[in-house]
Amino acid sequence: MDWNSRRITNLIENALREDHTTADATTQLTIDAQQPAQAEILAKQDCVLAGLGLVPRVFEIFSQLSPGLPPVVVTSQREVFDGVRLRPGQTVVVIRGNARQLLSCERVTLNFLQRLSGIATLTRSFMEAVRGTPVRILDTRKTIPGMRLLDKYAVTCGGGTNHRNDLSDGVLIKNNHIRLAGGIKPALQRALERRNPGQQIQIEVRSMEELHQALELKADRVLLDNMPPDLIRDCVAAVRSSGRTVPLEVSGGVQLANVRAYAETGVDFISIGALTHSAPAVDLSMKIVPV
Repeated sequence: MDWNSRRITNLIENALREDHTTADATTQLTIDAQQPAQAEILAKQDCVLAGLGLVPRVFEIFSQLSPGLPPVVVTSQREVFDGVRLRPGQTVVVIRGNARQLLSCERVTLNFLQRLSGIATLTRSFMEAVRGTPVRILDTRKTIPGMRLLDKYAVTCGGGTNHRNDLSDGVLIKNNHIRLAGGIKPALQRALERRNPGQQIQIEVRSMEELHQALELKADRVLLDNMPPDLIRDCVAAVRSSGRTVPLEVSGGVQLANVRAYAETGVDFISIGALTHSAPAVDLSMKIVPV
């Protein structure tokens, strides 16, 4: 991840401006302008870390918004990195600098880390639930607006795989496209006729009948949407008997309680919107002391 990219820089800067970090009324009234301090970010629960590279960037960008402050030093242990599992009480990172800087950036820093680590932690739980099967866990485009790059990065920290990054990244014909185009056949035929060289066409199906249509028209990849595991298993058998090698993806209704059952049907991929739209933030805290 390029933590210095313009997109991430803008995201951090907007977060700092949103919180009016350079006009922290409480801190400016109570803390001496020259007070040095040290902060520790601590894990308060078992979790998977994501977003560690954001921490120094938050303070660097804050310093640009409020020039004249001394540099902040951010350090972490060698065994602490994105994707590692943290235990309760473990130190994520140590930050040394001006006390006002640490206080003013506390919430923005924690908000980023807690959300991204929450996504990574939930993703890891799904990965552990399907361990031993060849299935790959995919994310979706159900991300916080403006946060997609980071949300999807957090999925990879948890062991998942990124699916489409945006609407230009691959062709996925979904139910609304099919309805507006007049059915699977016209939608798929148009896409196959108009696609760019090498462009793969994936289509969503909701029944065995629709699957057979997709296979007949030679879709490159099929998304089996909102089907129970027994029907998924039948779909896998149908594809194998067709003599074609068509990657199959499952989506809809997948939870931790049933993801193993879907993985054992023989599909290649399981996409889960909850990884990014419903991941609970993990519990982290920042303890700041004078030095």
